[in-house]
Order: sequence, then C-alpha cells, then structure tokens
Amino acid sequence: MKDGRSILLLEDDEIDVTAIKRALKELNIKNPLIVCENGAKGLEWLRANLNALPAVILSDIDMPVMNGLEFLDKLKHDPDLLKIPVVILSTFREESDRAKAFKLGVAGYMIKPVDAGKYLSVMETIAAYWRTSELPS
Repeated sequence: MKDGRSILLLEDDEIDVTAIKRALKELNIKNPLIVCENGAKGLEWLRANLNALPAVILSDIDMPVMNGLEFLDKLKHDPDLLKIPVVILSTFREESDRAKAFKLGVAGYMIKPVDAGKYLSVMETIAAYWRTSELPS
C-alpha cells in the first residue's frame, strides 16, 4: 500500500479473519488491520475516526445486524466516507448481490476462497489495485 493508513475489515467469521491476516502478512502489507464484526460496528468506527480513515475497506456480505450491502449503501451516501474504496469478499455467487454492489459503487467483488492460498491470490489482486490506484486523502 502507498501509506500507513489502516485497512478496515468487516467480517464476522474468525476463520476468514485469520486467513486474511495471514495473506496480508505473506504479502508484507504492514498497514494496521481494524476488524469489525458487522456493518453497524464498521460505520461506528469510521465516524469515530474521521481524521484517520482507512485506505480501503474489505467487507463480507453476510453479517448480523447490518450486512455488507446495507453498509455499502450507507457509506456511499455519507459525504465524509463515500470516497473510501470498498472490496466485497463474499461466499455468495448471487448475481443480484454483485449487481447491487457495483450499482452502489464498490471497487471490487470477489468470491471468498476456501483456503489460505486462494486468499493470498485475492489479496495480491487487491495489493495490485492499491499500487495502481489513487487512494483518497
């Protein structure tokens, strides 16, 4: 990543959190990882940290309280938060979810792999995106 800003991960499954942490470590991405277990907690964290917004948000879709698509909708309607790139990581292959995510302005949508090696591939793709994209200030 281009700077030391955090990565916000919205994920309620500890196995997925561990796999993402491992992939970030293997890619030597040293940005702090903030983990919130649902979209409501993610919005709460973002609004409390407006001076230190994350460089990117990785979000699951299927979470309790507020799912990833509900979170994305609220984020993209908040003028303080709407420029943060969001990548959806989901086990769902529903085309309607993918279409709604892109309509809401998601930066990427990836189907969650089952093993850590595939997570590494996903994270390499995200790292390439960070290296070639202008991150919001």
